[in-house]
Amino acid sequence: MDLELKGKKAIVTGGTRGIGRAVAETLAGEGCHVSICARKPEQVAETVGVLKALGVSAFGGTVDITDGESLKAWISQAADEMDGLDILISSAGAMAMGADTASWARNLNLDIFGAVNAIEASLPLLEASARAGGDAAIVAVASTAEANATEPSSYGALKAALVHYIKGVAKQNAPKGIRANTVSPGMVYFEGGIWHKVEQRAPQYFETSLARNPMGRMGTPREIAKAVVFLASPCSAFTTGANLIVDGAITDRVNY
Repeated sequence: MDLELKGKKAIVTGGTRGIGRAVAETLAGEGCHVSICARKPEQVAETVGVLKALGVSAFGGTVDITDGESLKAWISQAADEMDGLDILISSAGAMAMGADTASWARNLNLDIFGAVNAIEASLPLLEASARAGGDAAIVAVASTAEANATEPSSYGALKAALVHYIKGVAKQNAPKGIRANTVSPGMVYFEGGIWHKVEQRAPQYFETSLARNPMGRMGTPREIAKAVVFLASPCSAFTTGANLIVDGAITDRVNY
């Protein structure tokens, strides 16, 4: 299937590792020009090199997502470099699992305010793109933790808030041709990721958690990225306000 992404211009926050990196590479593989940001300059430079090798224009910036003004300035700069913006992917996350105030602050500043600031900076650019081409898209990466409350969790609660916020963005901007959706992954395994660390530090807990997956395995960043990129593409032109669960059937919830 042609996702109609060739020549489109996308920004991916948190684009150097895990799901964000996989999204950036998948977009580039579809012919989409990509700008990424993250905190570590060496990771940004390495990722930009990989994206360029896929035959597209790629740009990178070292940005602290929790610094709203810096993030907004970088998004403006990235759009200037690409001569426009068609797609915003908000994939940066703090992954703070506690219920203490420090965990609440980390998740709020990165997962929520990071998304809010990125979207506010991008909306005028996306609106211009939608006027010119008929479609522009926002996709935020949430988590199936939003649906589980077996114990107090700032991470799960704020991922639920992110889904709620994106639904409102979708309703408000649908008349302008800007779509907004979320993708909620289940357990995702990659080297250096949270479940890789659990496997190293608490192998028995890892095995117990792995066994909860009906497919007998955890997902990969690439599998999540493909769902994100499909929702970002013009092939999903009538899909907005959705929360796509990509979890290998680990959750019991019924979405209707």
